[in-house]
Amino acid sequence: MSSRSPLPKIHIDGSHFRDEDGRTVILRGVNLGGDCKVPYPDGGTNHPTDFADHRGVSFIGRPFPLEEAEEHFLRLQAWGFNCLRLLTTWEAVEHAGPGEYDTAYLDYYAELCRMAGEHGFYVFVDFHQDVWSRMTGGDGAPGWLFEKVGLDFTKFHQAGAAHVMQYKYDYARGGRQEENYPTMTWSQNYRLPANGIMWTLFFAGRDFAPGLMIDGQNVQDYMQAHYLGAMREITKRVAGMSHVMGFDTLNEPGTGFAGEKLSYRHLGPSDVKNRIAQPGPAWSVLDCLAVANGVSRTIPQLEFSLEEMKSVVTHEKTENPDGISIWLEGRGCPFEKAGAYRLKDGEVEVLNEDFFRIVNGEAVSLEETYMAPFFARVAETIRAEREDWLVFAELDPFTGLLGGAFPEETPENTVNASHWYDIVTLSTKTFMYPVSVNPFSGKMLEGREAIEEHYRKQLGRIREAGRTLNDGAGAPTLIGECGVPFDLDGGAAYDAFAKGDHSNKPWEKHIMALNFLYNALDALHLSSAQWNYTASNSNDLAVGDGWNQEDLSIFSKDQQHDPDNIHSGGRALKGFVRPYAKAVSGVLKEVRFDLGTRHFELSYEAKGEGTTDVFLPAVQYPGGANLEVDGGEATYDGRTQMLAITALKDGPVKITITPR
Repeated sequence: MSSRSPLPKIHIDGSHFRDEDGRTVILRGVNLGGDCKVPYPDGGTNHPTDFADHRGVSFIGRPFPLEEAEEHFLRLQAWGFNCLRLLTTWEAVEHAGPGEYDTAYLDYYAELCRMAGEHGFYVFVDFHQDVWSRMTGGDGAPGWLFEKVGLDFTKFHQAGAAHVMQYKYDYARGGRQEENYPTMTWSQNYRLPANGIMWTLFFAGRDFAPGLMIDGQNVQDYMQAHYLGAMREITKRVAGMSHVMGFDTLNEPGTGFAGEKLSYRHLGPSDVKNRIAQPGPAWSVLDCLAVANGVSRTIPQLEFSLEEMKSVVTHEKTENPDGISIWLEGRGCPFEKAGAYRLKDGEVEVLNEDFFRIVNGEAVSLEETYMAPFFARVAETIRAEREDWLVFAELDPFTGLLGGAFPEETPENTVNASHWYDIVTLSTKTFMYPVSVNPFSGKMLEGREAIEEHYRKQLGRIREAGRTLNDGAGAPTLIGECGVPFDLDGGAAYDAFAKGDHSNKPWEKHIMALNFLYNALDALHLSSAQWNYTASNSNDLAVGDGWNQEDLSIFSKDQQHDPDNIHSGGRALKGFVRPYAKAVSGVLKEVRFDLGTRHFELSYEAKGEGTTDVFLPAVQYPGGANLEVDGGEATYDGRTQMLAITALKDGPVKITITPR
């Protein structure tokens, strides 16, 4: 096993991460891993289930059994990563019932954290979720919460209240099934009744469901107390590990109904909501509440039109034609009881169009009114165990892209941990080149320069979303997720690999897309955590990362043709295993890497006697490299693939690397 001294603690200084020597640190990380969303070993969405066993599941073994950890950590070391966004879920900790924590899993997770530090990785803990829970088409929250709030999750599918692969997919047939479960449609659940109800109760139950009490607490306080209680159990076990930097607030949180007009359907930018409309169903809040009550509704369906360069209504779909209520017998909708609407003659009648927009005469904002206090509660929870922990904060992923910012009342020592993907590539599993499209502006992007500029601009907007953090001093940006699907073009690379082509050729599109991404990250001096590394990944298009047919893992056992080669199993390595500055003793000025020529340049203004550490991978320089250092001296450790530069004096230093 790899062994080393404890990593120096990381702190923030304005928009930079710094280590204990004051060096600027770039965290180049990876999410570990994609299958941590589901129970081990057969909890993936490629296995049918009705979720009846939700209290008895186990997540021990996600992302991999401890006895296999060494292999995976060594591989990630060899690929140059120095940081892990280590996934867990609320369900993994508290699946058995309220306050019943899975101590065996907690011990497993803590040991995984310890081993990560032994292998030189900084860690931040990610309490992951997507569209609330496994029962609502994603992952995250435990199943027993539905009964607590009065919902019957076994009725969600029949009522059209959730879009869940396990209920829609024909497992006997296998493969991709666009007519049953279209590619990358899981995120549409955020707009559906089950998600809308749960997120509204979680963030804003006190305002919008004041009468819904659970065990003597308002529903919002009850839900958040249990979420933070699960987080607290992990803080207790990792507080003594200096390489654990802090905690993510909550992955890609849903927005629920807060701030929405009751009967508004978003079909495009308007005075009510100035953002693009996404493909999929255009539910209003009233549609959601009606369907949840067993009232049928006809919902407009949008698709992206390349002719009009926007989402347009193509047809309508009737939801819940059988009139099935998702509320448990004897329970009812808390928003109806609070006066938002009423049921009358089998229909829904609006009583207060602005019910979710105006509270006590004041307009509410999801970010300022609800997210800021939530961030404060996360900070209070984790810092009760260790005062110097960082908060890695997330908002709705579109907030930064659309020019928004974090709430000003966010706690000190907060990191902007927003996510970014090329939405077109992610949603279509096609890399459009040399002509692509910007879905936010409706403009075509022609050629490499235009596409790379588009990437830089979008990531720059996300960086700017952190301008309000830390009392206006700004914050480091660590893009908490970014990456590309590896099953592009129907898994064409897998077919080529299976036929014996183990060269880089099958991965050319992936390498190009990743190169554009990392060029933008370098240009903006951003830290990042690529999504993802899944040890159980499969080339099978029905499996992928084991969750909703996503397949973004940089590793797959199906590519592992040479177990003795640490790189075997890697996908499109040249796209992300590339030189970069891990730590800079001074002020970073410029970093550039040209994948075509493998020409790397790093410029910085040296300050002090510390070393600047650069990762120099053999993947890019198998025959060695030529090194020029202007203003300093360098030594290279081939075992760690690390270049250490010492400046001759304070002032400019430039490093140039070319293939030998």
